[in-house]
Amino acid sequence: MLPPAGYRTGPPRPRDGLVVTVGNKAGEKKEFDFAKLPAPERMRHSLAVLFAAQSRRWTSHSSADHYWNQLLVFVRFLSRLDNPPEDLDGLTAAALKRWRERNIKTNTGRITLATIRVLLRADPRLRTGQVAEELARRVPQGTPSKQSYEDAEREQVLLTAQRQFRAAWMRIRDNTIVLERWRLGQLPEGSREAQLGQILDVMACTGDVPRARRSDGLTNLRHRGLLGGGSVERTWGRLFLTRHELTALAVLLTDRFAWNLSVYDRMPAPTRAPSVGERTTVTYLVQVEKRRPGAGRWFSTENITDSGAASPGRLITQALDATAHGRALAAKLAPGTDLLMTARLQQVGRERRDLDRPPRIGPLVFGVSRVDATSWARSHGLSGSPFQRTRRTTVTREGRPMQHTQGTHESVYVLPDQRVQRASQAVFEAGAHEALQQAQATVFGGHLAREPNPAHHETATADCEDDTTSPWPAPDGGCAADFLLCLACGNAHVHPGHHPRLAHLHQQLMSLRSVLPDHTWTARWHDHLLRLNDMRDRVGPAAWNAALGRVSDRDRTVVALLLKGELAS
Repeated sequence: MLPPAGYRTGPPRPRDGLVVTVGNKAGEKKEFDFAKLPAPERMRHSLAVLFAAQSRRWTSHSSADHYWNQLLVFVRFLSRLDNPPEDLDGLTAAALKRWRERNIKTNTGRITLATIRVLLRADPRLRTGQVAEELARRVPQGTPSKQSYEDAEREQVLLTAQRQFRAAWMRIRDNTIVLERWRLGQLPEGSREAQLGQILDVMACTGDVPRARRSDGLTNLRHRGLLGGGSVERTWGRLFLTRHELTALAVLLTDRFAWNLSVYDRMPAPTRAPSVGERTTVTYLVQVEKRRPGAGRWFSTENITDSGAASPGRLITQALDATAHGRALAAKLAPGTDLLMTARLQQVGRERRDLDRPPRIGPLVFGVSRVDATSWARSHGLSGSPFQRTRRTTVTREGRPMQHTQGTHESVYVLPDQRVQRASQAVFEAGAHEALQQAQATVFGGHLAREPNPAHHETATADCEDDTTSPWPAPDGGCAADFLLCLACGNAHVHPGHHPRLAHLHQQLMSLRSVLPDHTWTARWHDHLLRLNDMRDRVGPAAWNAALGRVSDRDRTVVALLLKGELAS
């Protein structure tokens, strides 16, 4: 029997009261046993209920792990109190004040505070009284701990990644040429190259070179002499990237396109955009998915062109070349699979731990994990994973949002960055001067009047005293200004009869702000809104709001024509 229309499942319930099972986007399950928390039984049960209810918002195990780890910190804090509470309703405002003081001074502590606050505020018993007031206190956002690279640091990271990936790309390219010639029958039969081509064909189909199984179950490498040894580069590495080589490629892509590390786990292989008669360049369609909290996802498609060695698309071409055999093998083993960032595991058969990332297919792994990033950096003597700093460097270098909002761009990437701050010092004074000029230019430039003057002639937004002395003269005489610019002109006179139309115009500009892209609205309407704001302050809020009640149909028509650009001047 099907459930009724509108049916929704409830939050996961703790099994036997203490075990919560959390699923991710891929449907993988992970259990969290609250019996292991160092807390009284009633406290464990209450926390399990809150954890289960909050888990409805999560789409990854990493979110669950984060909340679980913060809960461990919280219950250990409670266990060290002189009188540890038996349940959440035993929490006191004094205990929460100590908890806040313990964590408020560091970024890590503020994250812990904010996480626990979300859980506790969902408990009905903590929604009133002094405890509720303490939980209602705002937790300041942490300051970004990662800074963009200095030029010398970036150069070192890029040179390291370029050397490693280029060597791998050339190795795979050279062996691919041998394989393709063998498959086309272009190699002399019995020659060394023909024998190598046959081994490469086996490798492309299986992911490994031919091996002989011994009686003890282990294997010996065949054709060691022909291959030149048993190293990765001499065996399966002839056609497949290692995880470190894939990580080097991801570093280069991040420096070029500022993609997040998590993007590489699910990035489909780029496809070629249709072109007419174009032979020297190729444009790729690259789909980028940045997963957000909740049920939704965030997608974008970027067009990236390879028009030569220095063009952005050349790296995409090389990435496709270097991963071609890995992607072909993945599609053979699991039809429909076509992820760009594909590498071959050095040791096959290890248990998969991170269930948020794509599952392995045979000997192949996809994307770049945080462990890969840290291991790569350590192997090259670099300090820490390069991805966050590389992305930050690219974003600040480009000076525009890249897979994030304008607000995030300014508050997270630009303003806290020390390199940006140093580079900006020389222009602060000029910027302040320009801002002052702009502020002076975006106030109401006319005059407020108590009543109309018969000598003035009416415009769409004000009465004009003398259009022959306009700051924006027309070539044939008169005024060439947009009617909205009347409010910036010293010849403008505004009396109470204009207030309803101008108040309605102000209201409509505010509405447009919520539906238009920021750059579009700012370029077209920002200055006009500032002038109207200035006029509203001069008229007074009471009179301005009262004018909205007197807006006529003619006022609405005129404003609509102004906003459509059909009543320009």
